[in-house]
Amino acid sequence: MLSGTPRDSPTQLGDALAHFGRIFKTLHVLSYVDREQCRRDIKRMRNLQEERHRLAKYICHGRRGELREKYHAGMEDQLGALGLVVNCVALWNTVYLDRILATLRESGYPVLDEDVLRIHPYWYAHINVHGHYSFQPLQLAEGIGRRPLRDPGHADPDEE
Repeated sequence: MLSGTPRDSPTQLGDALAHFGRIFKTLHVLSYVDREQCRRDIKRMRNLQEERHRLAKYICHGRRGELREKYHAGMEDQLGALGLVVNCVALWNTVYLDRILATLRESGYPVLDEDVLRIHPYWYAHINVHGHYSFQPLQLAEGIGRRPLRDPGHADPDEE
């Protein structure tokens, strides 16, 4: 603290910076209230983050969504691993979504840009969170190491 001021009262500079910060917060709130597009953008970001949390909860469901370690370092490791797995699922989904969109466009299906903006990589119904997994490196050259896209008009042999 400067010049022996009590801990609970800020310096004049600190007080001025606090008021300066409130200006930007007020402008943000006024922008939120006044502009519908701003509200829509914030809602879209919030919904996207909620979808990511749902995916993380689904992946962690194998242990009922509980962190089992009693010590702080163990929790950090579990959360770090969960974040890594969520990111891997999102990346894998993104690769397949890109292939699906490319296939639809090549076949002449009208893919609208405003529809593509609503797609997110956090879908998880096709992810098996129980069982055995292989983490062997794959040859990820174009088309190698990836499953073929499924035709939605035909029954899925994996689900029978």
